[in-house]
Amino acid sequence: MTERYVLDLQEVDEKQVAVVGGKGAHLGGLSRIEGIRVPAGFCVTTDAFRRIMAKAPSLDDRLDQLSRLNPDDREAIRTLSAQIRRTVEGIAVPDDLTAAITRALTRLGEQAAYAVRSSATAEDLPTASFAGQQDTYLNVVGPTAILQHVNRCWASLFTERAVTYRQRNGIDHRTVHMAVVVQRMVFPHASGILFTADPVTGNRKVATVDAGFGLGEALVSGLVNPDVFKVRHGEVVAKAIAAKQRAVHALPTGGTQEVAIDSRRQEQPALTDAQVVRLVQLGRRIEAHFGRPQDIEWCLVDDGFQIVQSRPITTLFPIPETGDQENHVYVSVGHQQMMTDPMKPLGLSMWQLTAMVPMHAAGGRLFVDVTRRLASPASRAGLLDVMGRGDPLVRDALETVLDRDDFVPSLPDAGPGGPPTGGASATIETDPAIVTELIERSQVSIAALERDIRTKTGPALFEFLLEAFAEHKRVLSDPLSMQAIMAGMEATWWLNDTLQEWLGEKNAADTLTLSAPDNVTSEMGLALLDVADVIRPHSEVVAFLQGVEDEGFVDELAKLAGGTEARDAIEAYLDRYGMRCVGEIDITRPRWRERPTTLVPVLLDNVRNFEPGAAERRFEQGRQKARQKEQDVLSRLRALPDGDRKAGEAKRMIDRVRTFIGYREYPKYAIVSRYFVYKQALLEEAERLVQAGVLPEKEDIFYLTFQELHDVVRSNQVNDRLIQQRKDAFRSYHALTPPRVLTSDGEAVTGAYRREDVPAGALIGLPVSAGTIEGRARVILDIAEADLEAGDILVTTFTDPSWSPLFVAVAGLVTEVGGLMTHGAVIAREYGLPAVVGVERATRLIRDGQRIRVHGSDGYVEILP
Repeated sequence: MTERYVLDLQEVDEKQVAVVGGKGAHLGGLSRIEGIRVPAGFCVTTDAFRRIMAKAPSLDDRLDQLSRLNPDDREAIRTLSAQIRRTVEGIAVPDDLTAAITRALTRLGEQAAYAVRSSATAEDLPTASFAGQQDTYLNVVGPTAILQHVNRCWASLFTERAVTYRQRNGIDHRTVHMAVVVQRMVFPHASGILFTADPVTGNRKVATVDAGFGLGEALVSGLVNPDVFKVRHGEVVAKAIAAKQRAVHALPTGGTQEVAIDSRRQEQPALTDAQVVRLVQLGRRIEAHFGRPQDIEWCLVDDGFQIVQSRPITTLFPIPETGDQENHVYVSVGHQQMMTDPMKPLGLSMWQLTAMVPMHAAGGRLFVDVTRRLASPASRAGLLDVMGRGDPLVRDALETVLDRDDFVPSLPDAGPGGPPTGGASATIETDPAIVTELIERSQVSIAALERDIRTKTGPALFEFLLEAFAEHKRVLSDPLSMQAIMAGMEATWWLNDTLQEWLGEKNAADTLTLSAPDNVTSEMGLALLDVADVIRPHSEVVAFLQGVEDEGFVDELAKLAGGTEARDAIEAYLDRYGMRCVGEIDITRPRWRERPTTLVPVLLDNVRNFEPGAAERRFEQGRQKARQKEQDVLSRLRALPDGDRKAGEAKRMIDRVRTFIGYREYPKYAIVSRYFVYKQALLEEAERLVQAGVLPEKEDIFYLTFQELHDVVRSNQVNDRLIQQRKDAFRSYHALTPPRVLTSDGEAVTGAYRREDVPAGALIGLPVSAGTIEGRARVILDIAEADLEAGDILVTTFTDPSWSPLFVAVAGLVTEVGGLMTHGAVIAREYGLPAVVGVERATRLIRDGQRIRVHGSDGYVEILP
């Protein structure tokens, strides 16, 4: 029995996390790598921890209480976790366990100094590092002291920060167990941390070494700034030597102390360049063993390196897999589509199967490989132009990569540059009938899809869907549709560029596009105001909606006075717009038709904040403003030299923009309409799999790709472990920030605005809708949590069409993601809201409730005192 309580480090490897925790398993794995020296030691296993926990039955109740606490209730967590720690520390260690630990110490040297380190089973995992969550004790001498510190490590599973971390990450306290690593202390000349990938940029080819004198605790605790070395291809490419005034040294009697470093040594590097390069070579060996970039703690003893810890770097954004060794440059699809959240596997694969260009998945997001287009000078200029108009940060990031002469190969212009990024050139007449015809074509195609899919089940459904995807792409790539979209966008650009040149006026098109016809997204926002008009007179309905939690509430309305009219209005709205939702490019996201409670807060805001008839008044006011602007612009142009010609050209472009700019939103509406049809059919298939006992629940299909789901339907067999792995991975992707541009080296290239014309302290972004507005910032990350007052300014990460019902209630808009022609920008202009998009970290830099001023013409936001 005793053998299970203590295992030598040489006996364990990284597969034994459940027995010796993440740290112990990694150390065991490290000790098996040729050429890697790890200080000798042993692990006190999780069996010992479980035995200790079983000796205090009262812990069960306390763990139950703990799991029920809100992660934000810090006082309650602090109190309860302290009680649990005291209980654990007070448990007497059984004799046989004490004997097993003492025997292991005798083998290694009873009076030697040891490091005693916590090693939890949910620690140093590929998806969550838990770094610093549990405790480490250095230079512990003698069996009595070591046993005492082993006990403290067990208790450290319940420190306030460890408990809060688990609650926030949805990890059950009972599923995490604590092992303890006891290792011979090394007394190093220097120590520090090696990252085998650059932790800031993500570049996998650049290793970073942080180094200081003495024990590594001085660096980890922030006591000193380290020397920092960067190594690429076996040579030091950058270094910064810090003045290291203090170090942490071990005391002969046990414990550690801070010491001052002799002034003559402070500026000396802790390592020579040759040592740094040698250390990185060891790091690459460790990285190869574990199969992913590592965060490694090292010590230098007598000119030899010893490794005391290695864990995966969990903050790096994954790189799309290509299977070749070529350089690649990827642009984020999410930043173009206003959806930077991770997508589930079915969502990723459905978008890939219906997209017009090949897309690569990484970190739950999609990317387009633009290397070929960047390599050819002809396609490069077009790509940079389109990217720059959409999002200047993407253009700047791409130019940053191009400036590195050796990264993107140069191809002759005849090289395969891929389709022109701008789409078909806009050579069509300015005729509203074109838009009417395109919308009719789309509706006919969707009606045929709805009709034909009804009879399809099993493998036949998947064959049918592959044909439907081909039709989906055909509709998307309709040359007339592409020309109509480009006509509206090019007319907008022409008006903004030319009227600035002729009249010195910025962003004139913003006013000229107010209340443009045929914009299905702006109509959606106004239509919810009309639903509010139906509900407002019925106080019983309003009161009922304020307490709604169940998704079946629409059917309940008929029991109330005025409820039938309210139900019919909501149903009609859902019939037209119920396929929409936040993050709608991911087919797995719940649609409004599936989760109508999402709309209730917005609907109630509309009831409270608006008078009857607001939608029609709003639209008409916009139309009048646009007409007045047109007359103003044309009369000023006629007064210029050659004024009649200039006014004639401007008039043609104004007519063109008002004819086509609203259609810009329709293809996305059509895609999402088709998506909802696909989804309903796939969920019916999932229901059959649940009935047949193949799947535990319908939503499990979201963690399979389309092809994998097809295979499951054919075979009636599913890999449960794969689904669980996918769920874990998806959860971990939420912690990653997707880059606008990513290279095959793993470097996340952010881009910058490079502007001088903004006040100090202002947040820079892209001006997309003219005007200046001051008001209260409402930082809203979930549309269902909206609580808006008239005059509020909406601050959020991204807005896709589903956010437009909120736009009618706010006075301005600030987003972290977006471009001139993305949905939020188009709708902000339609509604006349001053808007700045692409403001990096806006939701973190602006606090909810702060007063801010949005400069929609100049592209910056001021936080007011």
